[in-house]
Amino acid sequence: MSRPFHLAVPAGDLKDSVHFYEKILECKLGNREEGKWIDVDFWGNELTLHKTNMKLPSERHEVDMGSVPVPHFGVHLEPKIFEKIKENLKKNNIEYLDQPYTRFKDKKEQQETFFIKDPHGNVLELKTFG
Repeated sequence: MSRPFHLAVPAGDLKDSVHFYEKILECKLGNREEGKWIDVDFWGNELTLHKTNMKLPSERHEVDMGSVPVPHFGVHLEPKIFEKIKENLKKNNIEYLDQPYTRFKDKKEQQETFFIKDPHGNVLELKTFG
């Protein structure tokens, strides 16, 4: 069994980032130091958003499925939640960095995945198995 993971990332304007994680991705909010940082329950993992102007560098790396953005972080979701997030992205006119696609087709590892950016430019990969 895995343990919850903690990740702290730069988030720019916390108001914009909090809206994205709470309303678009439907994550619950947790502890905070007003105006400095806030914890997000990232599907059982602790994601801490820090108010900062600093941005993470980004480049693409070639892997079996093509060119993926690095760094990125993400989560494996249940199919219903995955589809709901896709609906929320569409309703809020949030563009995909990489459109949803199927990886490892017809293998036990088959998964649908996509990449998006949060309001500060952090790259997220959301996926579901099946």
